[in-house]
Amino acid sequence: MTRAFRAFLKFCGIFTLFVLLVAHFSAFSRAAGVHDLPLLFDARERIAKPDLSGLARLRFLTAVDFPPFNFIDQSGKLSGFHVDLVREICGELEIEAKCQIQAVTFAELQPALEDGQGEAIVAGIGVSPELRQRFAFSRAFMKLPARFAANRQAAGGDLSAGALGSKPVGAVSGTTHEAMLKAFFPKLETRSFPTRDTMLAALKEGTVAAVFSDGMQLSFWTAGSDAGNCCTLLDGAYFSQRFLGEGLAIMNRKGDPALTQAIDHALLELSRKGRLNEIYLRYFPAGIY
Repeated sequence: MTRAFRAFLKFCGIFTLFVLLVAHFSAFSRAAGVHDLPLLFDARERIAKPDLSGLARLRFLTAVDFPPFNFIDQSGKLSGFHVDLVREICGELEIEAKCQIQAVTFAELQPALEDGQGEAIVAGIGVSPELRQRFAFSRAFMKLPARFAANRQAAGGDLSAGALGSKPVGAVSGTTHEAMLKAFFPKLETRSFPTRDTMLAALKEGTVAAVFSDGMQLSFWTAGSDAGNCCTLLDGAYFSQRFLGEGLAIMNRKGDPALTQAIDHALLELSRKGRLNEIYLRYFPAGIY
């Protein structure tokens, strides 16, 4: 899913779209009732902060092709959700002077971590059983939902998933989202498309009343010029570890459990203090939930 998402972002010129969306929505997100980042940490939980005095440095590895998580901004600086998150983690751990963040290509991330060129990766790598055998992961700090997007005219006046009834709903053939749609909504008429482009074209034309796909991609598309104001996200964000994975987490080497615990401690504190939500709204002012 991650590679497909990256290809989608490159194809759509998502960085330009992201800049425009932030400028358009940031002043109005709260007034519009944007959904906050779902809480992934129990505020009553306590994760002890390990002693990091012996840590020489903490180098976070990332990439530059996953906006709005990590990208090169218009001034040539490495920016994005992940970059700001790293700064907040290092601040919470009181090790700002020891923290660094550096960008490599996506293909170089895992070899660089294994070779000791960094201590952690924050770059949207999906957690999998295979990776868990080789690396350690922090707790998830964000989960990417599946969402419905509907054509306003084709869906009719009631823009809710429950009102789709017998109306056709599109999904990309062979994807986890198609499988999730069929599992979660077996009574809906699923219409499969070979590519995301053909699916979105059918939605825009009204050939299907709605589509079911990655919530982040759909949030950018419905708000962008390509959609031409044809469509809107329906209420409801759908999660499934079986189909969508565990969420976004920070990866590090298995031999450093203190670092994993330290990152978990920082993430818990950032969630409790509302700082994690602030970063989310900074980069997703229109909301994806």
